[in-house]
Amino acid sequence: MTDDRVIAREDLDALFDALHRCGYTVVGPTVRDSTIRLAEIAGTRDLPAGVTDEQEAGRYRLAQREDAALFGFNLGPDSLKRWQLPPDRTVWRARRKPDGELTDFSTDARSGPAGMPDRIAYIGARACELHARAILERVLLGGNHPDPELRERADALIVIAVQCGEAGPTCFCASMGAGPKVTSGYDILLTELLDADHHVFIAATGSVRGEELLAEVPTRRAGSEELAAARATPARAAEQIQRKLDADWVKELLYAHLEHPEWESVAQRCLTCGNCTMVCPTCFCTSVEDVTDLTGEQVERRQQWDSCFAVDHSYMHGGGPARQSARSRYRQWMTHKLASWDDQFGTSGCVGCGRCITWCPVGIDITEEAQAIGAVTHGPARATPAKED
Repeated sequence: MTDDRVIAREDLDALFDALHRCGYTVVGPTVRDSTIRLAEIAGTRDLPAGVTDEQEAGRYRLAQREDAALFGFNLGPDSLKRWQLPPDRTVWRARRKPDGELTDFSTDARSGPAGMPDRIAYIGARACELHARAILERVLLGGNHPDPELRERADALIVIAVQCGEAGPTCFCASMGAGPKVTSGYDILLTELLDADHHVFIAATGSVRGEELLAEVPTRRAGSEELAAARATPARAAEQIQRKLDADWVKELLYAHLEHPEWESVAQRCLTCGNCTMVCPTCFCTSVEDVTDLTGEQVERRQQWDSCFAVDHSYMHGGGPARQSARSRYRQWMTHKLASWDDQFGTSGCVGCGRCITWCPVGIDITEEAQAIGAVTHGPARATPAKED
């Protein structure tokens, strides 16, 4: 693609203008309800300037930075999954004609009750989110019967990524090979450089669409010092990562210890609330509901996010839920995420974003649980053996 260019802070709104002229709805990070959420934004004025986040297991807070960085935070609870697989969408709709036959008018039933736009430009994607996007596309669109609407959304999506300059305390993306450096999956890649005298963005393109957009933005050629600073940005974040998980080791570990006492230990703490699956950028469990209006004249089928932590999610007709205990449901989630996902789709289902750790109300840490199970050969178990589910 084109040589790296420099966008001055005051010129970044020109990128938003170019996207709007092309008919895109721009989605990006903004402060809402004391949280950094993904929502429609009009320009740089909506970005969380001078805001950072403080995260730990079961803890999330916003704080003020000492500078005016636009992307000086880690991750909020939202991910691109909200647009790849909308949380509530109509997949089919029909109306009864006067002669009693049903007329399919599903094309009028676009995703979501609010009419979610089809042409999305996402600004602010980090490396782990780009990996998650690829993983989820493999799940949703890689089979024999891909959803045509989701395929259209995926093809239309514009991604403007941002290099991580700081790692969050719950990040372990390096262990999963998913970051912190952005290497692919973007149309435009921004690296924010900020000091006492300058506030600029180093911009690289990764597609023809990205080149066309960047051509509409005032830029200049990047200097050698600026390029060196851009390369150092994700390297600095990598050095800050504290949590680790051995992705090569964990699959066989979990398969070999399905009856480990740690499953009961974590079940005693787990609320089975499903927060971890809701914030996970790759979890794809859904439920389907058919709804008929009171007159019986119209019916629609709705798909909604669900969770394997919900007791009814594993319900089987005539037999009840297959996984009734919290122990079995947590084991299902963690083992699928880190082990059997690879058997299904050829990759891990985890990108190490750390959201499941941050947004767990009781602070359960998936990396610590893996380490606890791995300690079986190095020390005594932490809990008594569990009963059969």
